[in-house]
Amino acid sequence: MLHLRLLTVLLLPASMAMAQEDLGAIFGKDSVRRDPVTATFKSTRIINGQSNETLAKRDLDFRVAHRFGDIGGSGGGSSTFFGLDNSTDIRIAFEYGITDKLTAGVSRAKGSGNFSQMWEVLGKYKLLQQTHDNRIPVAVTLFANAVASSMKSSPDKEDVYYFDKFSDRVSYVAQAVIARKFGNAVSLALTPSFIHRNRVGYKDMNNMFALGVGGRLRFSNRVALVADYFYAFRDEESKDYYAARGTDFYNSLGVGVEIETGGHVFHLNFTNATAVLENQFIPETTTTWRNGQFRWGFNISRRFSLGGR
Repeated sequence: MLHLRLLTVLLLPASMAMAQEDLGAIFGKDSVRRDPVTATFKSTRIINGQSNETLAKRDLDFRVAHRFGDIGGSGGGSSTFFGLDNSTDIRIAFEYGITDKLTAGVSRAKGSGNFSQMWEVLGKYKLLQQTHDNRIPVAVTLFANAVASSMKSSPDKEDVYYFDKFSDRVSYVAQAVIARKFGNAVSLALTPSFIHRNRVGYKDMNNMFALGVGGRLRFSNRVALVADYFYAFRDEESKDYYAARGTDFYNSLGVGVEIETGGHVFHLNFTNATAVLENQFIPETTTTWRNGQFRWGFNISRRFSLGGR
């Protein structure tokens, strides 16, 4: 709950101030724009989680996400140059705008959790767009992926990474990103999520629900504060079983600065999540800010237009 309070302190006051501007649009103006609200977020990702944005038709987005090692705690400190000597996860992705509302992509991630050598296919569809006249008050975007591990199977059938068949390697995520832009400076997103993993450890959960919240606070045309948090609904029996064996699960919290430089969007961030993919960072985060187990990371997005629209 400390993470959730921190995120609220960072984003809620500014969102309340910007809401006054939107109420004026509803009640106090004769001439109201009815066109869609654009650029709720500057990127298809907030930090760890998805934003409501999709790519424009025939745009190609080349993305690199990197997470270093723990800054503090037993795995950090000066001996690892505060985590910069280590890498917990790296993801390289290509995403393409099939239409202005539909994005598809593929990626390869190192992986950080039970599985490694992760291959992802994803789809993202913009179902609703917020309008300036508030006739449609929120934007809704649907996201789904399928991820498979190509790591070598363990010979021990009791290991979580023993794969009897290909489906044991696969996990899925489905999300709805519900977002709203308040004025020109504040954007918020709520992300109900469902994660299914075909193979998990003993007493772990094949199916898990989670709720994400994220936001963006713009300081200038090119610089903004971004943050997101995911609360995973893990049952008490599972938590108690792993806690008794020395493993505690935590909710992921990321805070960072977003910098736009023409065709690039660059995120400098700090997060306790070691993994990049939703399939892992939502159900498998075992590091906490309280113990110095957070890390510096970055997301880089370079967008290319491959044809006229």
